[in-house]
Amino acid sequence: MNEWPGIRLLVTESWDEDYHHGQESLHYEGRAVTIATSDRDQSKYGMLARLAVEAGFDWVSYVSRRHIYCSVKSDSSISSHVHGCFTPESTALLESGVRKPLGELSIGDRVLSMTANGQAVYSEVILFMDRNLEQMQNFVQLHTDGGAVLTVTPAHLISVWQPESQKLTFVFADRIEEKNQVLVRDSETGELRPQRVIKVGSVRSKGVVAPLTREGTIVVNSVAASCYAVINSQSLAHWGLAPMRLLSTLEAWLPAKEQLHSSPKVVSSAEQQNGIHWYANALYKVKDYVLPQSWRHD
Repeated sequence: MNEWPGIRLLVTESWDEDYHHGQESLHYEGRAVTIATSDRDQSKYGMLARLAVEAGFDWVSYVSRRHIYCSVKSDSSISSHVHGCFTPESTALLESGVRKPLGELSIGDRVLSMTANGQAVYSEVILFMDRNLEQMQNFVQLHTDGGAVLTVTPAHLISVWQPESQKLTFVFADRIEEKNQVLVRDSETGELRPQRVIKVGSVRSKGVVAPLTREGTIVVNSVAASCYAVINSQSLAHWGLAPMRLLSTLEAWLPAKEQLHSSPKVVSSAEQQNGIHWYANALYKVKDYVLPQSWRHD
């Protein structure tokens, strides 16, 4: 009312008992709403999302040009997941040509990734920045006009092609809008080509997985994405993980016997990991003190 005198808040969806939403929708629990302004002026929706955050909603997403999605966590739920992850059932393409669920990936697997100039390349998984197969989490879901579907946490960086400037940028998943273009693997040529986003939605699903490749990118469900999240700079995030890439290289040079004694954290798979990697967790804590707020995902 203070921001736009005479304009009312329009709640387009709230409680749902007719099962018009996905199986895990928070609308069935009365913990989610979609809102707009009474005049349906889409130019106001960016500010409306900010006002929803200030009002105390635990998760706010500008998932469509038509409305803002807002939800609150239950009193018994754990804290909101602010890092970047994919769902365990999402797949990556191995160098052998086999598609493998992210929940089954191992350290050392070579998966399809992307170079800084948008070329497809296979890159080694060197660690998992996060892995928890039991945690319930809210995800953004991107659908392209070519049929690709990517499910990812809101703060994750996604590669977006800018046709006007012919440049590749990285954008937080919950900032991507319909008609934006993302890079998708062409099944015939194997190249990464732009596809238009035709739908942006939200889902709640079980499990989070965040593999880190040496390239700093990964193609998941055929869609090119960063391995990083939370800060809006792919290059800065990649620089921040340089010590882990160096450590991985040094350990690869060591004889197998020395590796066993030098670092118990290095294993052939990530099955023993349950939670955030210690180095990634340290970076997440430091960012609030060294990075401007405008660089971080809010």
